[in-house]
Amino acid sequence: MLNQDKKVNLIKSFSMDFDELDTKNAKDILSWSLEKFSPRIAFASSFGAEDVVVIDLMIKINKNNSRIFTLDTGRLNPETYEVMDQIQKKYQISIETLFPDYLDVEKMVYEKGINLMYQSIQNRKLCCEIRKIHPLRRILESLDAWITGLRRDQTFTRANVKKVEIDSSNNGIIKINPLADWTNDQIWDYIKKNDIPYNKLHDRGYPSIGCAPCTRAILPGDDLRSGRWWWENDLHKECGLHWNKN
Repeated sequence: MLNQDKKVNLIKSFSMDFDELDTKNAKDILSWSLEKFSPRIAFASSFGAEDVVVIDLMIKINKNNSRIFTLDTGRLNPETYEVMDQIQKKYQISIETLFPDYLDVEKMVYEKGINLMYQSIQNRKLCCEIRKIHPLRRILESLDAWITGLRRDQTFTRANVKKVEIDSSNNGIIKINPLADWTNDQIWDYIKKNDIPYNKLHDRGYPSIGCAPCTRAILPGDDLRSGRWWWENDLHKECGLHWNKN
């Protein structure tokens, strides 16, 4: 984890460069990131369409420096495990799988029920906190930077995502979003041209895939994130992994 002096120096060094970095393409951003931060940089993958693109780009740039991890909440779709296995076999890589603390999960389920997320937004956020955010924070404590598959056109809450930014929600480490300016069409064009395995739920109307109880297919023309937590009226549909305090 970055100490305070190193964090301040990083922020100062980037303060004049963020806009310039935002003009770089995904390959250049990833090349720069892996060179600058390895071995204390890793990609957080949920194996959605964007994520398999990032993995392909990373492996082609520098396989040895490509550290990839995923958050297994215990409530994922079988198709997600399938594509995870396909990716590992195709690229001959190991993927770090992080699990929530079983005592926290047991306590939550005992007190709130297995499908607590449907009862209230507060319960749903608690479930996300225990199953996703706590494991994420554990690994981020060992990193200076992390990579995501965030795109600006996924939802209005991500419209201002930068390709390189300070992650104030996670102790001010560096957050890399190499596909920030990619469109959905660009993602799928890249997947098809490079023959990349992808989650088959995408073929069934799932543009955004999270936990099985919290994700469903959408209709053509719907917001790309509308299938997540569809029973909630709150438009700010995020699990908490990508909220920035600023």
